[in-house]
Amino acid sequence: MSEQLCLYRFSLPTIETKRLILRPVKRSDARDLFSYAKDPQVSEHVLWEAHRSLSDSRSFIRSIKRQYRQGFPGSFAIVLRSSQRMIGTIGFMSIHPDYHSAEIGYSLSREYWNCGYMTEALSEVLDYAFRVLQLNRVEAQHELSNPASGRVMEKCGMRFEGILRQRIRNKGKYADVKLYAVLRQDYIKGK
Repeated sequence: MSEQLCLYRFSLPTIETKRLILRPVKRSDARDLFSYAKDPQVSEHVLWEAHRSLSDSRSFIRSIKRQYRQGFPGSFAIVLRSSQRMIGTIGFMSIHPDYHSAEIGYSLSREYWNCGYMTEALSEVLDYAFRVLQLNRVEAQHELSNPASGRVMEKCGMRFEGILRQRIRNKGKYADVKLYAVLRQDYIKGK
């Protein structure tokens, strides 16, 4: 594993944007997480079920914090600067050190859809992936029934690479996904 990727394994940084703070998830985020994770429309296109109780959100946070401790890829809390409220998560679903590549996934409170927050967050995480972690390729996928997610990826310079038929099983059904990716050289050129 490269030295840069080893740095990631031990601490997730805090990244600040104009409107957001991306930081490690905290136990105290449970109420904010539950407020949007209980929404079936939010959980429809992610691989976790809608949270039924605050206990579900606490358990979810414990699993993220366990990933941090074990050095696995993890998620940032997406926090609104103005209210200090957690409104979503974005992070590395996987990192493949041998290939210098990663997959990113995200979720956002429905209250904040179509406001540009996820584009802002994804742009910063891509910047971190290429400039700090020195990755060569970052990819993301979305179910065909969630085209808004693809628009976020495109706005951040990711290119559509194809449809992967029945790539995932979500909520008891197989789902086709669109795969997007961006290479370091293209990202740097686009900046």
